[in-house]
Amino acid sequence: MSMLLWLCIGWVFASALVAMLPMRWQYLPGVLLLLAAPVLIGSIAMTIGFWAALAALLAFGSMFRNPLRYFWKRLKGQMVERPQ
Repeated sequence: MSMLLWLCIGWVFASALVAMLPMRWQYLPGVLLLLAAPVLIGSIAMTIGFWAALAALLAFGSMFRNPLRYFWKRLKGQMVERPQ
């Protein structure tokens, strides 16, 4: 199997493990996974193709919808409350 496939599988397992952590421990690993995702999706687009990258982007958006909403509101200058 290719290295890209193993990296993607590792990313999925890492994000599932981070989701099981208490909320206060999720921030740092969650941000690291959030930053690693576009690199992996770009690699998928170059290696496999546009449709596979689109599927990965939709899966990423589904998994990280709350952090993405948070950052979107912050970019727009709206008030956001953080979970305790």
